[in-house]
Amino acid sequence: MPGFLSWISGIFSSTRPTTASAPESRLLNPAASAEDNPATDPALIDQLEENLFCWLLDSSPATLQSENGQWEHILDNLRGRIANRELDELPRQPMTLPMLMRALSDDRSDRNHLTEIILNDPALTDQLLQIANSPYFRPGDQSIDSVDQAVFVLGLDGIRNVISAAIMRPMMAARNSREALFAQRVWRWGLTCARSAELIAKIQGQDTSVYFMAGLLPALSYITLRRELQRICRTEPGITEPPPSLIQDALSRYQWSTSQLLANEWNLPPKYHAQLMAAERPAPRQKHSPLNDGIIVGTREVLRHAHQRNMPEEDVLRIIHISGEQFTRVRKVILDVLEAGTRGRA
Repeated sequence: MPGFLSWISGIFSSTRPTTASAPESRLLNPAASAEDNPATDPALIDQLEENLFCWLLDSSPATLQSENGQWEHILDNLRGRIANRELDELPRQPMTLPMLMRALSDDRSDRNHLTEIILNDPALTDQLLQIANSPYFRPGDQSIDSVDQAVFVLGLDGIRNVISAAIMRPMMAARNSREALFAQRVWRWGLTCARSAELIAKIQGQDTSVYFMAGLLPALSYITLRRELQRICRTEPGITEPPPSLIQDALSRYQWSTSQLLANEWNLPPKYHAQLMAAERPAPRQKHSPLNDGIIVGTREVLRHAHQRNMPEEDVLRIIHISGEQFTRVRKVILDVLEAGTRGRA
C-alpha cells in the first residue's frame, strides 16, 4: 500500500515551508500559459472564477465590485494576520489525528486496530459514517453501517479520502444562518474539486494520495477567511457583516496563502506544499498538475449542475491536460455524485 502510506509518511516532519504568497494570486491557473497555447483566452479563466464567486456568495457581478481601495485597510489587517500566523479562525489539527496517522503509517497495523482508533473518537466515527454513505464515496446502493465495514468496502485509498473529508466537515459546517448557504456551497464545491483532482491523477498514473486532501484545502481556506473577516468587521464602525465585495477580494488574494497555512498547521508533508504552490503559480512549461485541472473541472461542473454560468466544454478542453474521452469519464463520475447528492437533499 505505498500510495496510502505516502500520504501518511512525513506528517510529523519538523520542516515547515514558508507561506509567503503574492497578494494578487488567482484560484484558477492553467499550467499552460497563453503563450504556450494561443487558443487559451485568459478572460475565460477570469470569467469562470467570477462565476464561482457569484454563486458561492449568492451575488450578482455588480455586487462583487468594490471601489478602488475601499477595503484596503481591512485587507491589510487580514494580510498581517496571515503573515504572522495569527488567524483566530485557523482550524487546529484534531487531537485524534496524530494517533490515527501513526497507526496508518505502521505496516503492522491491521484493519481491527484502525477501526478501534476511530471508534475511540465518537465524533469522528459519526462523521466518517455520514461521509462514507454520501454519494461522493459510497460504491453502490448498500449502506455502510460500521467503521470496519467502511474500511473493508472502500479500501485503503477510499478510507483515506473519507478520513480527510470527515476531519474537515465539522470545520466547514455552518455556525449560523448567515453563513449557511455559503458553507453549503463551499463544501459541495470543495468535494467536487477534490474528487476531480483525484480522478485526473488516477488517469495520469500519478500518486493519488495527495490530491484529494489538497483539493479540499482551498475550500477550507474560504470558510476560514470569511470567518476571520467577520471578526475583523466587528471592530469596524458601521459594518456588522462583511459584504460580498470584501469577501471576494479577500478570497481572491489570500486563498492560497491560507491553504499553505492550513497545511503548516496540520503538519502535512512537503509534497502538499509543493502541489499548492504549483497550483497557485505554475512555472512556464512545468509538468501539469492534476490539482490545477481538478479545480478547473470541478468548478465548471459544480456551476453547470447548479445552472449557473460556467465555461463551454471546448474551452475547458483547451486548458486542461486530459483528452476529450478522459474528460467525459471524469465528468460522468462527477455528475453522478452531484445528481445523487441532489436527490439525497430532496
